[in-house]
Amino acid sequence: MPRIAFAALAGTGVLIAVTASATAQQTLMREGDIVDLRVGQRVLVDDGSCPAGQIKQVVGSKLSQNGVVRTRSCVPRLARK
Repeated sequence: MPRIAFAALAGTGVLIAVTASATAQQTLMREGDIVDLRVGQRVLVDDGSCPAGQIKQVVGSKLSQNGVVRTRSCVPRLARK
């Protein structure tokens, strides 16, 4: 029984580590630097186009015949530690 619990706990730790790295947001200085945006991926762009205290968020919103459609919006800038 303890081996099964240990294996389950170890598997959960790996899953958390993979999920955290996959959802980490990237911050770029230019939207043109975004390469291969995937559907559902969110990238922050600090190009000064949003009001003070906000940052541009580019999201791969859907797949079209021409590739991934990008949706842009200004979102609150989160304080980073």
